[in-house]
Amino acid sequence: MTMAYEGAAATAAGQAQRRRTRRVVMASIAGNAMEWYDFFIYGTAAALVFGELFFPKGTDPLLGTMGAFAGFAVGFLARPLGGVVFGHIGDRRGRKIALEWTLGIMGASTFLIGLLPTYAQAGFWAPAAMVLLRILQGAAAGGEWGGGVLLISEAVEGRRRGFFSSFSQLGVAGGFVLSSAVFMLAQQLPRDAFMSWGWRLPFLLSVFIFGIGLYIRRHIPESEAFVQARKTARRGMPAVEVFRRYPREVFTAMGLRVAENGGSYIFLAFALAYGKFLGISSDLMLGGVLLSMFVELGTLVWFGHLSDRIGRRAVYLLGSAGLMAAAFPFFWMVETREPFWIFAAFLLGNTVCHAAMIGTQPSYFAELFPPEVRYTGLALGHELASVFAGGLSPLIAMALLRKYESATPVAWFLVGLAAITVITLLLTREPARRDRA
Repeated sequence: MTMAYEGAAATAAGQAQRRRTRRVVMASIAGNAMEWYDFFIYGTAAALVFGELFFPKGTDPLLGTMGAFAGFAVGFLARPLGGVVFGHIGDRRGRKIALEWTLGIMGASTFLIGLLPTYAQAGFWAPAAMVLLRILQGAAAGGEWGGGVLLISEAVEGRRRGFFSSFSQLGVAGGFVLSSAVFMLAQQLPRDAFMSWGWRLPFLLSVFIFGIGLYIRRHIPESEAFVQARKTARRGMPAVEVFRRYPREVFTAMGLRVAENGGSYIFLAFALAYGKFLGISSDLMLGGVLLSMFVELGTLVWFGHLSDRIGRRAVYLLGSAGLMAAAFPFFWMVETREPFWIFAAFLLGNTVCHAAMIGTQPSYFAELFPPEVRYTGLALGHELASVFAGGLSPLIAMALLRKYESATPVAWFLVGLAAITVITLLLTREPARRDRA
C-alpha cells in the first residue's frame, strides 16, 4: 500500500510539473514575442523609412539610412545598462517583476515613437527624441532576454534543457515575424499615405501588445531555482559578483554572441537596405525575411533538441562555421534579384546558420552561471556583446556599402564576426549541465 501510494504521489507530482512546464513555456514564448515585436519594429523602419523621415540625408540617399542605423546602434549601447539594472532586480527580487518592468518600458517607448514629429516638422528635435526613446528600448531589451530564458531553463531538468529552453527563442523569432508582417501590411497603403502616417501604425499597436504581454507575465509562477537561491544568496551587487567570480564565463558568452547577433542584424536589417540599394522591391525582401524567420521557428527548436543529444558546443560550432561559409553566397543570391534565390539566401542565413546558434544559446548560457547571479550573468554576457556586434553591424555594413558600393567588404566583415565565435568555441569546453540549477 505504501509503495502504491508513493508511486501515485510521484506520478501526480510528475504530471503537475509537466503542466507547470507547459504553462511557463507558453507564457515565456508569448511574453517574449510581445516585447521583441516592439524592439524589432525599429530595425525594419530604420532600413526602409526612418532615414528619409528623421535624419537629414543631403544628396546621398545612403546617408539618411546610416543616420537611422546610428540611432539603431545607440539602443544597443543601453542594453548592458539594462542588463545590470534588471539583472539585479531579477537576481534579488525575482524574475517576474523584472520582466514586468522591461515590458512596460518597451511598450511605452515604442508607442511614443509612433507619435513623434518628423525632421521636416521639428528639425533636429525629431532625431534627438527618436534616439532617447531608442535608448529606453535598448535598456528594456537588455533586461528582457535573460529573464525570458530563465523562466524556462530553470523550470526543466538538465537532460532536456536544450530542447525546452530553445522555446524561449520562439518569442524572439515570433516577435520579428509579427513586426515584419505588420510592417508589410502597412506598406500596402499608397506610398504617400504610408510615408505620412501609415508607418506609425505598427508602433501605435504596441499599446495593445503591452496589455496582452502584461497579463501573461502576471500569471506565470516565479522560478523555483530563484526561490531556493534567494535563501542563501549573498548580499551585494550581482554584477560585481559576476565579474569577480565568473569573468571567463562572461567573456565566453560574449564571444559566442558575436556571430549570432552580428550576423542576424546583417540578415535582418542591413539586407533590407541593401535590397533597396539594388532596386529590389521592399515587399520581396521583407517576404524573404518573413518566410525564413517563420521556418526558423521550427528549426531553432530542432537545434535545441540536437544540443541535448550531441552537445551545446558542437551545434553552436555548426551554426558559426556555417555562417562563415554562407557569407559570400548570401549576397550573391540576393544580387541575382530573382525571388527564388533571394528567398534561398534568407533561408540559408536565418533558418540554418542563425537557428543553430540561437536555438542552442539559452541552455548554453544558462549553464555557464549559478542561480544566484544567473540573470545578471546572462544579461551581461548577452548584452555587452550586442553593443559592438548587433548594434554596430548594420551601421558598419552601410558605411562599407557607401564607400565601396559593393557587398563584398560586408561579406568579409560577416566572416570576421563568425570567426570570433568559432575561435571562442575552440578555446572553451562543453558547459556542465546542472540538473535544475
